[in-house]
Amino acid sequence: MGTIELKAGERLDDLQRNGYKIIQDPEKFCFGMDAVLLSGFASAPENGKVLDLGTGTGIIPILMAAKTKAASLTGLEIQEESAEMAGRSVLLNDLQDRITIVQGDIKEAGQLFDAASFDVVTSNPPYMIGGHGLKNPDGPKAIARHEVLCDLEDVVKAAARLLKSGGKFYMVHRPFRLSEIMVLMHQYKVEPKRMQLVYPFADKEPTMVLIEGARGGRPRLTVEKPLIIYESPGKYTPEIYDIYGY
Repeated sequence: MGTIELKAGERLDDLQRNGYKIIQDPEKFCFGMDAVLLSGFASAPENGKVLDLGTGTGIIPILMAAKTKAASLTGLEIQEESAEMAGRSVLLNDLQDRITIVQGDIKEAGQLFDAASFDVVTSNPPYMIGGHGLKNPDGPKAIARHEVLCDLEDVVKAAARLLKSGGKFYMVHRPFRLSEIMVLMHQYKVEPKRMQLVYPFADKEPTMVLIEGARGGRPRLTVEKPLIIYESPGKYTPEIYDIYGY
């Protein structure tokens, strides 16, 4: 485990996996359950190459490094501060031989990386459409949550270009965008293959959707059983404890 100094406002969080930790700044942006659930839903082949689009603090590559035997994991992040923070977390966990953080724009991913060069692409992109009415559209939280610097089509288009034939795309998003997600994935030939809806409680509406697509795959979608987060207020279901690794 490397030794890294924290900057003002930053904190160190234990990820409960392999002893890994992550640097975060609550004033800017902290990863949420959606990132953890995506890492639980996704998989990667042994010695495979993985790319995370919009990696933020680097949470998904770090969790995927703990879970899989992928040889190479790359996180692409447009915000300089987030990319720098993610890079320090990689060093802190001595993962620099497996994880690379690249500062860059998802819309330019096709120029930053070779076409058809990744086995897996993951993304936890901004969910909310546009940035109209935001008090601070240039703020880190706004950029992470709203489609200010990239939109859903940019993410799917980049994944399609960078995935090998048969490569897998994994994304977490909001159910209200589901029809748009399906149309775009089909349009860019990343065929939806597996889907799971995530519910806060069994009797509530779903708040997240996890989706897997295959580059050039044939149309056939498997809908998995619902994933319920809480048994009762403050108490996770066994499935969630299992994903979190407790």
